[in-house]
Amino acid sequence: MNNDQALLKPISLAGGLELKNRVWMAPMTRSRAANPSNKPFDIHEKYYAQRASAGLIITEGSQVSKKAVGYINTPGIYSAAQVEGWKGVTKAVHDKDGKIFIQLWHVGRISHPDFHGGDLPLAPSAINPHQKSYTPEGFKDTVTPKEMTRAEIKQTIQDFKNAGKNAMEAGFDGIEIHSSNGYLLHQFFNATSNTRRDEYGGSIENRAKILFEIIDALKEVMPEQKIGLRLNPSLNGVFGMEADEETIPTFEYIVEKLNSYDLAYLHLSEPFSDVSDIPYLVSEIAKHFRPLFKGTLVINAGFDQEKGNKVIEEGYADAVAFGTLYISNPDLVERFAEHAELASPDKDRYYTPGEKGYTDYPNIEELKVG
Repeated sequence: MNNDQALLKPISLAGGLELKNRVWMAPMTRSRAANPSNKPFDIHEKYYAQRASAGLIITEGSQVSKKAVGYINTPGIYSAAQVEGWKGVTKAVHDKDGKIFIQLWHVGRISHPDFHGGDLPLAPSAINPHQKSYTPEGFKDTVTPKEMTRAEIKQTIQDFKNAGKNAMEAGFDGIEIHSSNGYLLHQFFNATSNTRRDEYGGSIENRAKILFEIIDALKEVMPEQKIGLRLNPSLNGVFGMEADEETIPTFEYIVEKLNSYDLAYLHLSEPFSDVSDIPYLVSEIAKHFRPLFKGTLVINAGFDQEKGNKVIEEGYADAVAFGTLYISNPDLVERFAEHAELASPDKDRYYTPGEKGYTDYPNIEELKVG
């Protein structure tokens, strides 16, 4: 393999985890856990094993408890059955010399009572995000969630800890805390979704408090070098999130405080929409936050091979996580190495059950034989 490309050079994470390249597979909801236990099964094993040449696979978001669910057919990591299902996935990836982290997920208010026996979804504050939730009966409007009590916050922290313990039992190389994209932890960070007046609201430090309590809890069940997390600092107008003048200072505080830990990595997303006309948001996330973070930084959103090589060469990131490209190019690393043509994904099958649009994309070797 041609290792002249920055993307194809190996990298070591904190704790000594050796990765064979800097082409990472980003977490992507694919809604294939269509069974009563919401556990991974053989098609998940095949899907992730097909992509094991990635430097690191970060799985789809996996709920840390039943209360964390917000989408149909997404796998969890809170039950014994789910742990057994994930064991098959990690073995399949490791058998192909791959490395894999699981993303721990709680959607917060981006849910619906249909997922919770009629109970309201939990959130930092009782503010309806006015989004659509994809329930077993189709899309439904979100509702005003229940403001979490202190006890419910503490239980959620425990849920993340238990999920981390389960992840270690399932054989994962580490975990990624999903603190991004308008889901629960992001809802705590944002002053427009968190109007609490206790120790989890108000100041920037208070709004970020739950994240660091989760990291500290996870450290009790795994080395902190096995912990990564994802942030989306300039998210605006997506998933019900509305940024304000404190948004970037909040993420600057979080990122700088993360330096007191020896984490596996920090995973940042470039803006999902154009924010160049919003004076208090940042258009170039990697460039802005690279000087603030001392550890391994991975960047995501909108990258192709050329842009991925460039952002690493310029020193703004250490690795690039690719999402959509990995749906239809299971051997993305090999295609980058050969500068081969990339296949386009079937968007109609992003979230449909079964193998079509999931495990039936051929690699370039299969195409050559065909």
